[in-house]
Amino acid sequence: MPSATPTATPTAPRLLVVEGNTAEARARQIHFGGQAAGEGYAQLLRELAPGATVDICYPADPGANLPDSGGLDGYDGIAITGSSLNIYQGGPAIAPQIALIQAAFATGVPVFGSCWGLQLLAVAAGGSVRPSPRGREVGFGRRIRQTVAGHDLFADKPGVFEAMTVHLDEVESLPQGARLLATNDHSTVQAAEIRAGRSICWGVQYHPEYPFREMAAIFRRLQPSLVAEGFFQDEEEEAAFIADLEHFERDPGNKALAWRCGIDDAVIAKPVRTLEIRNWVDRLVRPTRSARGRA
Repeated sequence: MPSATPTATPTAPRLLVVEGNTAEARARQIHFGGQAAGEGYAQLLRELAPGATVDICYPADPGANLPDSGGLDGYDGIAITGSSLNIYQGGPAIAPQIALIQAAFATGVPVFGSCWGLQLLAVAAGGSVRPSPRGREVGFGRRIRQTVAGHDLFADKPGVFEAMTVHLDEVESLPQGARLLATNDHSTVQAAEIRAGRSICWGVQYHPEYPFREMAAIFRRLQPSLVAEGFFQDEEEEAAFIADLEHFERDPGNKALAWRCGIDDAVIAKPVRTLEIRNWVDRLVRPTRSARGRA
């Protein structure tokens, strides 16, 4: 765990990224041309909050040196990555993550979770997660619809949008007092606000933090499962889709490709794709930081 001594400028927040994956899963994603989820998340947070100090912790790793509530209290925000784990299976890679987030609830520090992060927040606060009865949602989550008008999580976001996504599990029941913020035809809970302990937490089932290159790596990593699951007729068709994702990374203005994939700026334009995380930093982390008396 990095030193707890803040090194950021007085006006910049201090953030913690909780990496949800095991070391083996991180290595596998890197092998297929991707990035460890925590590293990618930290990189984006530094872009959205210039000057911020961003630490990463690895609670799924045996012997990881994790902060307690006293150490967590020194952060201004905590972000949780996605993960290939299934939370209902429990075990030594999962229990420390639940305990860490429950400790965070006691601090009043705002928390944001993507995919596994939403599921972890829900379970830690008393909700439940299950395998999705509709199977995997992968690539682009379709027609995600806001359910609460004017919520800060979705400031400047279209009311209905597509988003990068990959998950087999979903939130089955939200904790008591949670607010459903977005839904679609695949998973009822696509976004939620969870208030637990002293903390306000926002979570989404999709991945606003992912660039196209990361999704391409995920599709390579999942081969040949996606053919077997019926998403592609064969590996050649899957390879063509991966090539489209990589093309978007190089040429996001390709209108013909956007039409073929059925997506628009909500996915293609990085400032729109990442709005939920920017809104968390600007509308929850910074105001809460000020309310807690931090410069």
